[in-house]
Amino acid sequence: MAEDHKYSGAGRHKSVAEEQVTSVLGLGQVPVYERELDADEEVLAALGYKPEFKREFSLWTTFCVSFAVLGLLPSFASTLYYGMGYAGTPGMVWGWLIAMFFIQCVALSMAELCSSMPTSGGLYYAAAVLAPPGWGPLAAWITGWSNWLAQVTGAPSVDWGMASMILASASIRNPEYVPQNYQTFLLTTFIMLVHGVISSMPTRWLANFNSVGSTFNIIALVAVLIMIPSANTRADQGLPKFTPASVVWGNFYEGTDFPRGVALLMTFVAVIWAMSGYDAPFHLSEECANANIAAPRAIVLTSGVGGVMGWFLQLVVAYTVVDIDAALDSDLGLPYAAYLQQVVPEKVSLAILALTIICAFSMGQGCMVAASRVTFAYARDDCFGPLSRITKKVNRTTRTPVNAVWFNTIVGIIMTLLIFGGELAVGALFSIAAIAAFVAFTLPIFIRVFFVGNRFRPGPWNLGKASIPIGVLACAFVALMIPILCLPSVTGSDLDATTMNWTCLVWGGPMLFVMIWWVVDAHKWFKGPKVNIEHRMLGQGVTVDGKAQEDSEGSSTGSMTKDAKMIEDEEA
Repeated sequence: MAEDHKYSGAGRHKSVAEEQVTSVLGLGQVPVYERELDADEEVLAALGYKPEFKREFSLWTTFCVSFAVLGLLPSFASTLYYGMGYAGTPGMVWGWLIAMFFIQCVALSMAELCSSMPTSGGLYYAAAVLAPPGWGPLAAWITGWSNWLAQVTGAPSVDWGMASMILASASIRNPEYVPQNYQTFLLTTFIMLVHGVISSMPTRWLANFNSVGSTFNIIALVAVLIMIPSANTRADQGLPKFTPASVVWGNFYEGTDFPRGVALLMTFVAVIWAMSGYDAPFHLSEECANANIAAPRAIVLTSGVGGVMGWFLQLVVAYTVVDIDAALDSDLGLPYAAYLQQVVPEKVSLAILALTIICAFSMGQGCMVAASRVTFAYARDDCFGPLSRITKKVNRTTRTPVNAVWFNTIVGIIMTLLIFGGELAVGALFSIAAIAAFVAFTLPIFIRVFFVGNRFRPGPWNLGKASIPIGVLACAFVALMIPILCLPSVTGSDLDATTMNWTCLVWGGPMLFVMIWWVVDAHKWFKGPKVNIEHRMLGQGVTVDGKAQEDSEGSSTGSMTKDAKMIEDEEA
């Protein structure tokens, strides 16, 4: 077959069939580029995209971004209300353990897709390519918008948690001070703007920043795991130093009107939200060296390390909490801060809050980076309609998608207006992130498991024979959890506007809008991932221009622009 390959002016180019990818291009097509491509760029070209970013992320720095997005300490601080409030300590220890098994299945299946399709579009690209003929654009549309909703709510929810912790620290120092909603909103907005500035920096700066941030995250988490047990004051309150195991594992807190089994499942929202950042390496794969191996490894590493360390944190808190009701109903506005007041001296609680706040800053910035890459990738394929022209531009100086960063920042600030709706309203930011991420994570996995068959071409990192069973477990778990994530904590006459779980509206409303948009207009022009690199059929005398993507059919085949024989003549 080697003798059939043509050469560009920069040297020999591989056909799609020669790469371990599942591509929007046919196996017999050959990408053409004006210069020599390295191995990573060849893989990206085989997927239909020209290289636009510098590949300055390694396995470690990619892991650092995703671990920063995970932000176990601030994630736990922000979602303690759900983990502890629905089922008490059994919900924390059993809930995390059970949920993590299935979340690991989702992460493994996602990593396999990433190895085969390492693009910034990630799951959106995978859904388009793997869907049955004719269904690719719709699958990409649903996956893309759901994933974008998850990504764009990430930084606002983290920054709200960070602002709440800062104001709660002020309350601990001055018990007469009670944080007001407008103060939380203004502080959250300021943090969002700072993250926007940092996320607009060059790739190398971002890699170094996140490397430092993730290292600090790990050190801070280990420090907290040591500080709470060693400094806890339970004995001074006439209690055992640690709660008996029988109570921790078996004494359910009646935080909902549902049976204990359902209440346990409802605690999974804390785990799902805290662990939803492991997809970040997928979206950074166009900036990662050795992407089809390093990026999937970073996904699995993030999920595995995060799952284990997160469970240790759950155990420490479950064995030391004194009064769940007091923690949930405290005027501090943050159960995590109220819990720390119960179990450690004031100076220690302030030190732990300080560590958590710093980790939250790193986490919010990681969320902003990952979300901007998702926005860029979708805009590159014109998902945002007229706004795509602006948001898909890469800044010439920083070589990063600066416009996408600030588009997300503005949308995020608007979303934080939910703060004025109260705790349950702003809590929808966490639920929407959980349900939107899970829908986006699992739709391409579902298609891969039940519809693809032999059309899927595994990358160099794959699950082998375990691929289908693991994918089935991942899909079953998500199918169960989607309705659970929409349940309110109370039922019957106690259910009103203030106790309603608004996730179904906050996520369902935008998704209903984009589906109406699809039916009315978008199906006419949105055809899924748009090839933006020249390519030609193997052994044929035509080259297709990847820039000519807006023909009447909206297809990714473009138009014939150059004879392949001319390329050979130029080389000669």
